[in-house]
Amino acid sequence: MQRLTLTVDDELVAALDDHMKAHRYASRSEALRDILREAAARRRLDARPAGPADGFCIATLSYVYDHETRDLGRRLTRAQHRHHDLQMATLHVHLDHESCLEVAVLRGPVTAVRQVADETVSQRGVRHGALHLVPADRVRTRHAHGGKPHEHDHIHA
Repeated sequence: MQRLTLTVDDELVAALDDHMKAHRYASRSEALRDILREAAARRRLDARPAGPADGFCIATLSYVYDHETRDLGRRLTRAQHRHHDLQMATLHVHLDHESCLEVAVLRGPVTAVRQVADETVSQRGVRHGALHLVPADRVRTRHAHGGKPHEHDHIHA
């Protein structure tokens, strides 16, 4: 770990202190580390081209929709099945008599995950939608889990 000395104006110090207090960081260093991690993650996600070199990610897609909208439940389910290779899990919550919240956990190429999110939140009857992407690496390793050695993918975020 390296120690850095920064010179910033009073306005930025106040902004950092406000951020630190709002998120309950124990120190400015912790707050700055998280800000820099977020900037690095954003750069990794935005810098990769679509196609075979497309970056890998894990993500959550949350959206609120009106389950009374004609065929919306069927359309959402069909979309999830069309992209079963990206879908890991879905949480479904009934908010009131008409509204449902779903949170889908996704993994795959950044471009494909964004396309699923766009396809979902653009459906008639979906009122709110947000995608949270986390850059990740898929690493194939060989090891044993209490038995015979085998290979499988691990995801490192």
